[in-house]
Amino acid sequence: MTVMTAAEIEDFLDDVFPQRQGTIEAVDHMRATMSLAIEDEHLRPGACVSGPSMVNLADVCLFVAVLAQIGPEAMAVTSSLNCHFLRRARGDRDLIANARILKLGQRLAVGEVQLFSTGDDEPVALVTATYVLPDRDD
Repeated sequence: MTVMTAAEIEDFLDDVFPQRQGTIEAVDHMRATMSLAIEDEHLRPGACVSGPSMVNLADVCLFVAVLAQIGPEAMAVTSSLNCHFLRRARGDRDLIANARILKLGQRLAVGEVQLFSTGDDEPVALVTATYVLPDRDD
């Protein structure tokens, strides 16, 4: 069960993180899916999606998954992030991020994100990250 819908998270992020990129496609229990419409600004030489664009989408997608579970908390912040680039992300296709929270504790949330070029079955990158959560009243 989530405590925020995708629309509520979009509204919250419009206020606290308006410069983010990507569109929330869905949130579910311990999961989120986002997409990024690839534009020229996301490309590197060779017409593939740049690493920073992929990492940015993955980070925001896992943040969205966390928000769906804990509610509107701007200060849930990334404390570590590791990205494995697995194959070329095609510059002529949008990027899809599927985030999954592996552990949601009182102070930390740990998760992974698989990134795909639209229409491909094999991921282009795998990201793992940890977020520090502010004190919560439970």
